[in-house]
Amino acid sequence: MGALMRAFSSLIAPLLILGAATAGAQSHSAADDLAWLTNTPAVSGYESALSARIAEALKDMHPQRDAMGNVSVTFGSGSPRRLIAAPIDEPGYVVSHIEPDGYLRVQRLPQAGLPSHYNEMQNAQQMLITTRTGNALPAVVAALSIHLTPGRANVPDPDDIDNLYIDMGAKTAAGVLSSGVDVLSPLAADRSMTRVGQHAFAGTAIGDRFGAALLLQLARALAARPGTGTTTIAFVTQQYSGSRGLTRMLQVTQPEELIYIGRGRTDARTAASTTAISMGSGPLSFTNDAAASTQWFGDTSLAHASAAAFLIKGYGPAFALPAHTLHLGLPLKYPLTAGEMLDNRDLQALQQKLFHFVGVSAPTNTFGAVTATAYPPASPKPTTRPDINAVLKTMTESYGVSEQEKMPREAVERLLPPWVKAETDAAGNLTVRFGKGEKPAALFMAHTDELGFRIKSINADGTLELDNKGGGSPAFFWGHPALVHTSAGMLGAVVTLPDDFDSAKFHFPADFRAAAKLNVGAATAAEASALGIKAGDFVTIPKRLRTLRDGRVSVRSLDDRVGCTAMIEAVWALGKDFNRDVTFVWSTQEELGLLGATAFAEAANAKHQVPETVFAIDTFVSSDTPLESHRFADGKLGEGFVIRAIDNSNIVPWSAVQRVQALAAKHNIPVQYGVTGGGNDGAAFARYGATDVALSWPLRYAHSPAEVVDMRDVNALTDIVTALAKDW
Repeated sequence: MGALMRAFSSLIAPLLILGAATAGAQSHSAADDLAWLTNTPAVSGYESALSARIAEALKDMHPQRDAMGNVSVTFGSGSPRRLIAAPIDEPGYVVSHIEPDGYLRVQRLPQAGLPSHYNEMQNAQQMLITTRTGNALPAVVAALSIHLTPGRANVPDPDDIDNLYIDMGAKTAAGVLSSGVDVLSPLAADRSMTRVGQHAFAGTAIGDRFGAALLLQLARALAARPGTGTTTIAFVTQQYSGSRGLTRMLQVTQPEELIYIGRGRTDARTAASTTAISMGSGPLSFTNDAAASTQWFGDTSLAHASAAAFLIKGYGPAFALPAHTLHLGLPLKYPLTAGEMLDNRDLQALQQKLFHFVGVSAPTNTFGAVTATAYPPASPKPTTRPDINAVLKTMTESYGVSEQEKMPREAVERLLPPWVKAETDAAGNLTVRFGKGEKPAALFMAHTDELGFRIKSINADGTLELDNKGGGSPAFFWGHPALVHTSAGMLGAVVTLPDDFDSAKFHFPADFRAAAKLNVGAATAAEASALGIKAGDFVTIPKRLRTLRDGRVSVRSLDDRVGCTAMIEAVWALGKDFNRDVTFVWSTQEELGLLGATAFAEAANAKHQVPETVFAIDTFVSSDTPLESHRFADGKLGEGFVIRAIDNSNIVPWSAVQRVQALAAKHNIPVQYGVTGGGNDGAAFARYGATDVALSWPLRYAHSPAEVVDMRDVNALTDIVTALAKDW
């Protein structure tokens, strides 16, 4: 399984950049630095890890690192004394309370000044939480399930921080503390900077790191040739907390000139937003007195934009800025979101202007053409039963939106025993039959498809119109990085947000069928097509399997790759000599209305081979979170598989429920039973006389990027499927 795991792990490797500098170019381009700067979380006031990495990158220049975490290095001598500073911190959260059940409560940093819906856009996202000793542990933000909210009164507001709960997998407060997480542990988004199209990059906090990337470039140049005057380069902390890092550096250096390189914040007084300026139009000056600032900077070509003051007044008197002060930045798309974007052409142009100002030559970096990330080659079939954790990782990291399920189907085929003969029907269903192949006593069915989008058309402005495939809350996906799955491989993209997304009047649609658009870094339809993108290609959110505490894991598409995994493991457990008439089916297009199951049921009916019992193996959408009503769907993680007795599509006969319970007790398999929402594949067989007995596992945050399952439940599900195949 080692080769198989390594191959599929490449699917979630970031699509990072990079190829930013071609052969022969400088080894550290601004884009290269931007990648690791962006990918290192640094919540305001908790920048020590990033600060240390920056100091290490500058170690040959004898940097100074103060108690606040500011990193600075000074070059040259004489006048003018200039300070060129860039922030390194980002918005985030700190743990403010630990609940007895292991959930964490948080306080946001900063408490104010961020876009409306900032909290809501963290719902159902994977995060990183830092322990007392500096280790980063995975966690997820709890979220409401679309299956459980319809008809519910007083649904919790997903943007209210009082409804923000962090799940790191721990079942108790003691479990949290034993991991090293405590009150004051910082929390930030798990992220990976992505290249989008020929010129753009996207990622959480990229707007808070581009300045630092340029300053690293400038420091290397000044180390070789100091330029004119005295130049102090400073990487400053706590921009979101009263600009404390910058204020300290101003106090220490007393500069005659100040250049600050960072994002332009929306000016609340004028409501002017910097997002109105298009990416690719060049760097920006946010200084109010444009004429005076450009005169001493020596560049009148800078575009000017309105923005709030970059020096945020904290406690005490405001620091008086030098007469020669300039705030430089870049046009940003979807600012302060996971899909925040900038254009590398703007970054390079700002680098040229900055280097010219201090009197040094800027490096020439050739930006390589974007290429799709190829899918990994097929791995050999295992010859012995694979580990269930490895099977689940392989299945979840296989991409397969409804109607495009080749990859997960092929993964199932590779993971099945070599002695199994699998067949695929016209609907794409993969079937394994035991016994004589006649009317089976039992049929087990799990679906291979997952949520995603299909490209409907390419607009004249280069954006893509999408069709939803399956249902998920728009707030979980809009404004987040995405992957376009082309014939050549995967390309980075961002699911768009409307222009007014950062205003109080905007609200995410409640209807999961609301149309979405995609930004692929193209300005025209021709540019999008030149990337190899066409109508009919499918789109997903990237997937990363993260191991949480207490045997739990988080990744998108656990629905229904857990079911697929349990059936693969059961086939191995039954062995090649098993001869009962039992059938296993990995079905297609369940998320679009049980389409694969319906086709299979119709064909079985035509051949008089409808099974007596269908065990649909699918998610039990669980209310085992603080956000849900526990009136129903109360399946507990870690307490066994679930008999999905009632859902929107089926009612299991109580006698069948009790029969499964009895078999579970006989084999010491932990079992739960209950009522939940959604439908299951077995319902497609009911009209032909089969009994639908849906079997499940409890799943938190269904149909989201951060679904959570307990591996003990997956093992219990595997065991009951195996036992039912033998004894039903």
